Amino acid sequence: MSEHPHNGDGPEDDAYEIQDTAYDVDDDVEDAAGAADGTLREADLAVIEAGSRTLRAGVSPVAAEDDVPARPADPAVDRELRTVEEELLGRWPETKLEPSLDRITALMDVLGDPQRAYPAIHITGTNGKTSTARMIERLLLSFDLRTGRYTSPHVQSVTERISLDGAPISAERFIETYRDIQPFVGMVDDAQPHRLSFFEVLTGMAYAAFADAPVDVAVVEVGMGGGWDATNVVDGQVAVVTPIALDHTDRLGSTPGEIAVEKSGIIKKNATAVLAQQPADAAQTLLKRAVEADATVAREGMEFGVVHREVAVGGQLLTLRGLGGEYEQVFLPLHGEHQAHNAAVALAAVEAFFGIGSTQSRTLDMDTVRAAFASVTSPGRLEVVRRSPTVVLDAAHNPAGAAAAAAAVGEAFGFTHLVGVVGPSGDKDVRGLLEAFEPVFSEVVVTRNSTHRAMDVDELAALAVEVFGDDRVQVEPRLDDALEAAITLAEDEGEFSGAGVLVTGSVITVGEARLLLGRK
Repeated sequence: MSEHPHNGDGPEDDAYEIQDTAYDVDDDVEDAAGAADGTLREADLAVIEAGSRTLRAGVSPVAAEDDVPARPADPAVDRELRTVEEELLGRWPETKLEPSLDRITALMDVLGDPQRAYPAIHITGTNGKTSTARMIERLLLSFDLRTGRYTSPHVQSVTERISLDGAPISAERFIETYRDIQPFVGMVDDAQPHRLSFFEVLTGMAYAAFADAPVDVAVVEVGMGGGWDATNVVDGQVAVVTPIALDHTDRLGSTPGEIAVEKSGIIKKNATAVLAQQPADAAQTLLKRAVEADATVAREGMEFGVVHREVAVGGQLLTLRGLGGEYEQVFLPLHGEHQAHNAAVALAAVEAFFGIGSTQSRTLDMDTVRAAFASVTSPGRLEVVRRSPTVVLDAAHNPAGAAAAAAAVGEAFGFTHLVGVVGPSGDKDVRGLLEAFEPVFSEVVVTRNSTHRAMDVDELAALAVEVFGDDRVQVEPRLDDALEAAITLAEDEGEFSGAGVLVTGSVITVGEARLLLGRK
């Protein structure tokens, strides 16, 4: 791990040369920004919450523990949670951008700066942030630390966003935290030109909940960008940047280097920056920021990385090179090469948090690391939710994420006939997403989720026909009908045909499909 990045360290260092780069402000608007539980969406809510009886009868559920919370069983608690959700959604959505830390700084001030009560690992990037955060959390928990994790967007329930000790906070605690800070939120609202946004209030809730617990360390995923993201009032002693790719180029900038400018804002003075493999211009921008912040740098492919990986039943078997040495025979129950790289980044981040590579030269306890990775889950990321036929959910929502998912599903499942169910948001590079999936989808059923951000089905169908051809495209405006149609297409291939279904395009679509397929 190098104290300062510089040229000429080795053949891979070309991607890390420092050049002057224009600093254009960007944002990283997540696909399911503002997504919420069934009651917070606009259409067919009874269908989404109850699920489809036909779907339930037609396929076999996967028997597995589900760490995505269901609606509260107590009707009174459920009503109160819905009230809180409605109040939060009455604020600016996550997709409305105003590059300022003024409001969240004011909220932290009146709350007594809870974000300074614990050290933090702060994570930005375009793809892989949530999976990486969950891996970091599992590693820290395995070393007997109390953790707080703040991630976005959520798959099904807004309470997923705030976790304590590896589990989403209860609905009761979510409500209590909101009501505790509500008077202070009102004070800030009254004093600022604009009220606090949905995401800013949730960020305040997370930081307050972590301080109240109290946690030993917070694992915090940015919501949009980095520098002026509401989470950036925390001083992360470790700043993690997962791979940067093009997404929302109309807002973010036309190159990874431009996008990296805003994301580099989480690298603080004297922190450790853990950088996943990046496009050359993004790496240059990040390293320039690291020099300015006098930050220590750990680069994937240089100071750490994936030494070996092989597909295993239920996941993959890895050899990882960390900052302190190699870790062999690490089983990761997630699919895809991209998840192996996320694991390497997560391991390096935790090593850096413990001072390995700078003040210490050793590995973490091997058995503890293996046990931690073996317990990792990541809902909605190549997640198998049904068998006969196999139905897989993946929240890919941009071309880079789709390419990773397409490669992973081919490697891990070996489907001979794969039917896609695609329901993207309209503000994404949908053509690029469809083109990434075209080589692996035998047929595609285009649909929409229940939010106003969903792409118009007719427009999506026209685009899909251009990419796949008319004979490979089926249109089903309702998601439950789309799932039914895809499962029927897969079943028509025969029980032993190796046919499957991949539901993708949006975290929102994946969350609603999870409910429809009985994962509550």
